[in-house]
Amino acid sequence: LRNLLQGLSFSIKYYSKHNHLPPVCLYSKMKQKKCHILDSSGSTSTHQTLPPGSVLPWRFFSCKDGTKIPSKRKQNKSITTSELLYKDLLKSEQENWNDISARYKVMTKRIKEKLEELHKCMFSSGTPRIRFGENVYFEENGCIFLTKTDDVDEENADILFSAEDLGFSNAFIQRIRISPDQRHMAISLKSENSEEATCVIVKLGHFPVVEKVIPSVFSFEWAANDVLYYTTLKNLRCQNVFMTTFTNQKHTTELVYTEQDARFFVDINCTKDRHFLTINSNSKTTSEVWLIDCKHPFQLPALVQARTKGLIYHIEHRNYELYILTTHGEPAEYKLMKAPVTSSGMENWQLVYALEEKTKLVDLEMFSDHCIMFLKNAGHLYLNVISFVSQSVQSIKLPTWACEFELESHPEHTTSTCYFQLTSPVHPPKRFAYSFKENNLIEQAVQEVPIITNCHTTRLLAKSKDETLVPITVFHNMNSKELHRKPLLVHVYGAYGIDLNMSFKEEKLMLIQGGWILAYCHVRGGGELGLSWHKDGCHHNKLKGLHDLKACIMLLHQLGFSQPKYTAIAAASAGGVLAGALCNTDPELIRAVVLQAPFVDVLNTMMKTHLPLTIEEQEEWGDPLADEKCMEYIKSYCPYQNIKTQCYPSVFITAYENDQRVPLSGVLQYVQKLRQAALDHASRTSKKGDRIPNIILDIQASGSHCDSSWEGSLDE
Repeated sequence: LRNLLQGLSFSIKYYSKHNHLPPVCLYSKMKQKKCHILDSSGSTSTHQTLPPGSVLPWRFFSCKDGTKIPSKRKQNKSITTSELLYKDLLKSEQENWNDISARYKVMTKRIKEKLEELHKCMFSSGTPRIRFGENVYFEENGCIFLTKTDDVDEENADILFSAEDLGFSNAFIQRIRISPDQRHMAISLKSENSEEATCVIVKLGHFPVVEKVIPSVFSFEWAANDVLYYTTLKNLRCQNVFMTTFTNQKHTTELVYTEQDARFFVDINCTKDRHFLTINSNSKTTSEVWLIDCKHPFQLPALVQARTKGLIYHIEHRNYELYILTTHGEPAEYKLMKAPVTSSGMENWQLVYALEEKTKLVDLEMFSDHCIMFLKNAGHLYLNVISFVSQSVQSIKLPTWACEFELESHPEHTTSTCYFQLTSPVHPPKRFAYSFKENNLIEQAVQEVPIITNCHTTRLLAKSKDETLVPITVFHNMNSKELHRKPLLVHVYGAYGIDLNMSFKEEKLMLIQGGWILAYCHVRGGGELGLSWHKDGCHHNKLKGLHDLKACIMLLHQLGFSQPKYTAIAAASAGGVLAGALCNTDPELIRAVVLQAPFVDVLNTMMKTHLPLTIEEQEEWGDPLADEKCMEYIKSYCPYQNIKTQCYPSVFITAYENDQRVPLSGVLQYVQKLRQAALDHASRTSKKGDRIPNIILDIQASGSHCDSSWEGSLDE
């Protein structure tokens, strides 16, 4: 791949220099196509997710209708008995899936057609933009375009980059960074089959030229016009920071920083005023930040505050002062503090603003004279606008239907308007703007979506086993009658301090239109009520999340939202721990379970220290090798360890062959053990009318840990 790009780069330079026919079509006039926007969660959280505790970078946008990066060839290894067993299990499950999926062809076809139609309606209004002065950069269908702010006819936009023209097969553009003088552009291209991305550096001009290709990149930022800092990702870990320069036709690269502690993950960000780059080294509970002065990018990084166990902090900059978002002091929730750049130690931090109790800080955006905090409190969304000039704080409650924020990119911190989108699982994104000059919130005029949702949103509180009140967000069609007879889909996650993903999904709207009830249980372990909500549901408190989930489902049934025989539960990744545990402890509460890349074998995974995330994850789950009490506690709730002979709900699991986070082998063993327990129970009881649950595993050859293309997610 590198040789190909270097060859293309040489060709472009050579032909441009000698005025021959232009080679690859990197710069031309083209009518652009429309695409949809990737989730940002990753998370995940999708969601695409940054590691918990990391500073949010500039907002990036993506398109799945791109091209894929070929995965690396697997090295030949000697075949062991366990590998043969794994291959046999894999083959058996694939054959089983082929037999079962054939039964649903008619239903699948009908649902796919409806979702495709909804998708066309929802995403017909284009993609977000990056504004630099009079220039606007945007991405669609694997191409990056340039237009002018005053040019209303985007069909005249110029193409700066095309992933397809460069031979990147089935990759999508994940992130874009423009150099301060707009002469260089750095782009990350990511395949759905791997979590590693490739960074392509393009020299902009009359004929854009690919200058460098850097493999396995996670984050990157321009420190100066021709100086790029970046981190590399290897086995899901970021430890090294590099600096590369593009001067006088010479490309030099130097190692700048190395993280020695396996619990810490390193990324690069840029302060909003572009005065500093920050090297952020974060574990799940502790932070350390180093500063690079963008006016002196070759100087050694300067430490802000040495890592202190339990202290999380992130850095912004304004008027020669550092603005520090930190957990320093009591209570251990986020506060905004400040300190002089020259005296940045913790002893000099001064409080600017402290969050209210049980408030979640979703995001923070700095501007020249203001700061906007995006907050969640009791299920509602708020903006807190802090004026550094008047020393005042204004709180603005956002529409009650809104469940998620999505910020747009604001590269120029002097702008007078902050743009963002609001969405919910059943409400397509709506664009809003907050004007600092007018001091008001404006809903942007957009093309109306030709669909009437007619959806009612209810917020409830369930009393858990220890009397803690747990929030639930419920959606249902306002025209639905006899709700106790309607099917209910319960969503849960409850880990890493990450909120449930409540951004818009076409399939959620389709379910509401079909009479379903959707419930989102914001259990402990997640982050919906702040850092303490996460702390109260991790490590030796994991069972609290399970008790919360049970209390939520029981309250829904008591209030007449469906009943057990019409109730299903959906969870992804670490959400599989609570969903799988509930199947063991209270299978009578639910009829079906849908799991995506589920983490169901906590104990065995946390005992395998050779896996890339085990050491890093100990702050979330504990260390069973070093602590016998921890081992017994994990055993008490681990889904795989507690499978028993009983009547289980039907279970549908999607897993990915290329998943580096949740190994497929563990999912295969879980499915085999669960299916055997269900069959044993059926053979012992064998009463007339007893049902045997379906235990179905769909193994995706493409995709990697809940990160599949639109077509892949549509099939699923």
